[in-house]
Amino acid sequence: MIFDMETLEAQNRYKILTATVTPRPIAWVTTLSVSGVINAAPFSFFNVMGHEPPTVAIGLLAGAQRFKDTAANILETGEFVVNLVAERNAEAMNITCIDAPPEIDELELAGLTPAASQAVRPPRIAESPVSFECRVLASLVTGPRQTVVIGRVVRAHVDDAVIMDRERCHIDTQALRLIARMHGSGWYARSAELFQIDRPTWAAWQEKNSETTPA
Repeated sequence: MIFDMETLEAQNRYKILTATVTPRPIAWVTTLSVSGVINAAPFSFFNVMGHEPPTVAIGLLAGAQRFKDTAANILETGEFVVNLVAERNAEAMNITCIDAPPEIDELELAGLTPAASQAVRPPRIAESPVSFECRVLASLVTGPRQTVVIGRVVRAHVDDAVIMDRERCHIDTQALRLIARMHGSGWYARSAELFQIDRPTWAAWQEKNSETTPA
């Protein structure tokens, strides 16, 4: 079946995208308003975009009649923190989805602990196993009150408990127990079942095929 994404209603476009592009990592974003109010909210239109420099991109969907607090704070201050969501954080993360007014501190609402960042003003979430301090590289308004933000990661905080080799930057990824966003309202996935496939090289591919090609 072909869906014409240019003529479908917005909610149906959203259903198609979120039901098929899965699992999606979750950026649990903390920002600070110009008046000093902490904001926290999760966004699953998110991923890493490169490492030279280290960059992340977040799609911030439209709020009701205005930019969402996260988008407004990022556009006004140029700084944010991406915290990743472990399974143990799921309930607290869900509380920060709430449609609270701008003056409400969602970290306090969810019983979470703000932790001082090193290079940016917005705090980290102390309960998160990984936090990336970011400064805005670019932003693009992609629709009415809908924005894409690309940030440069200037500091990475990783829980000491999952560091396998500090010098070689080896991290026990499975021990992080991160969750991802799935389809529909309220559906998430655990990162429990993994499989591995070795990446092919052209030299090995040629050698393998030369062995199977008759003389």
